[in-house]
Amino acid sequence: MTKIVIIGGVAGGASAAARARRLSETAEIIVLERGEFVSFANCGLPYHISGEIEARDALLLQTPESFRHRFNVDVRVFNEVIAIDKHKKEVTVRRVLTGEIYQESYDKLLLSPGASPVKPPIPGINSHYVFSLRNIPDMDQILSSLLLNQPQHATVVGGGFIGLEMVEALHHRGIKVTLLELSDQVMAPVDREMANMLHQELVEKGVDLRLNTGLAAVTELEIQPAEPEATGEYDKQIEHTNTLELMLSTGEMLKTGLVVLAIGVKPETMLANQAGIELGARGGIKVDARMCTSDPDIFAVGDVVETEDFVTALPSLVPLAGPANRQGRIAADNMLGRREIYRRTQGTSICKLFDMAIGSTGLNEKTLKRLKLPYEKIYVHTASHASYYPGAHPVTLKLLFNPTDGEILGAQAAGLDGVDKRIDVLAVAQRARMSVYTLQDLELTYAPPFGSARDVVNQAGMVASNILKGDEAVCHSEELLLGASDQIVLDVRNPPELEASGTFPDAINIPLDQLRQRLHELPKDKEILVACQVGLRGHVACRMLIQHGFKARNLTGGFKTYQMVTTKF
Repeated sequence: MTKIVIIGGVAGGASAAARARRLSETAEIIVLERGEFVSFANCGLPYHISGEIEARDALLLQTPESFRHRFNVDVRVFNEVIAIDKHKKEVTVRRVLTGEIYQESYDKLLLSPGASPVKPPIPGINSHYVFSLRNIPDMDQILSSLLLNQPQHATVVGGGFIGLEMVEALHHRGIKVTLLELSDQVMAPVDREMANMLHQELVEKGVDLRLNTGLAAVTELEIQPAEPEATGEYDKQIEHTNTLELMLSTGEMLKTGLVVLAIGVKPETMLANQAGIELGARGGIKVDARMCTSDPDIFAVGDVVETEDFVTALPSLVPLAGPANRQGRIAADNMLGRREIYRRTQGTSICKLFDMAIGSTGLNEKTLKRLKLPYEKIYVHTASHASYYPGAHPVTLKLLFNPTDGEILGAQAAGLDGVDKRIDVLAVAQRARMSVYTLQDLELTYAPPFGSARDVVNQAGMVASNILKGDEAVCHSEELLLGASDQIVLDVRNPPELEASGTFPDAINIPLDQLRQRLHELPKDKEILVACQVGLRGHVACRMLIQHGFKARNLTGGFKTYQMVTTKF
């Protein structure tokens, strides 16, 4: 009989425990969890704070009792593992409520301790008005503070998944929100021009967005009763209900009633490190494809481990529930004698922000540049479903691919509707090692309420394939900003569009329908960078110009992408 001890629950540990029991009725399975909850939906925490998920119990996926009854698993909450002796094959456990220490032996050990929120060492950071959100007790503390202190203003530090979801949750509760982000964009998995769509959404919803701004210090203020009907400037309206004064990295001061830290997470590797288990280059536990650590009887899964990136095979830290769940299942198989492997991590993810969604899979352009990998990129802006059917909304898709063989390197999409299914299709295509040539041939569902005869994904594949076949050469918005003397910019939109949307600097305007008759107005000794609103008419114009002896490239994504690239927040 195999004795399996699992440290930590939630996505990785809980899925491993359930899988292990399904594989073996005779195995002894023990889950040691230092907190009160062994299996909960931590991705749903912000939505309970907002009130969108009304019942707190809806977040509890399994309890110790349900695990015992359904899976015959010995789940011990409030039992913290404080040491691992890999030579004796036992762990030292402390009962949190009593302080009692005991040892527990194992045949196979699974580490699923997760990751802990990053807490910068700045003055005042331990104020009881400063919170992180990682588990149900964290959520309960935030809700308690909101109820007791009734803040009119809150500050979220960090613009990742949790940060953006908390901004929306607090806004949903009628609280004014400032978002501090140290970098020049929110949502690091996507590139800055795509993130600009989120920036616009935040600003339009009244969020005080401050990019390139961090938190430097926290000071608690003396709490004064709120005035029943405060009037005047915004700061004066909220100053009597604020409990904190924040010093920002810019030197500015900000009064607020509550702070949520969402700067990121770091793997909880202390136990593994003390036990002599090898760590990886990124600071997580190093595992092989079987989820096995440097000790053959110790496995690790979830936010604590490093896995190979799908494209580069380089070590990566990807704290997402989906990979953790799959890793738990694979580890259970291998602890019980099977041989299953984890096939790398794509980092496929999506985030809802107010009315918008933004998703990504694979590598972004920033990473490709940093690794000096060859790539090409294209942008497609088209409707989520047939534009003539009510309710169609624009979807913006960025596709990154190898310029030699068309390998899909990554994709990002944003919009009000249909973002999830496009990123899901591209994630499957990438995992199946399809190229951009295959994307144009995908047969996807079509009816006017759901899609188009030529889906966003098909269109992206066609544009990318045109480039690889030599049917079109593209340029990018950054090039238009250079103003090279051997180039001219040709805008083929109609004049009313220029007045409504804006113009490119120093561009010549010849509408597409007039271009064939006005070719004589263009120089043949300069390269022509052709632009339109989203890139479709530009492609037609380029094909025309090239066949008449001109050297031309089309601006991928057109003026819409140019605005995304050049807008500053």
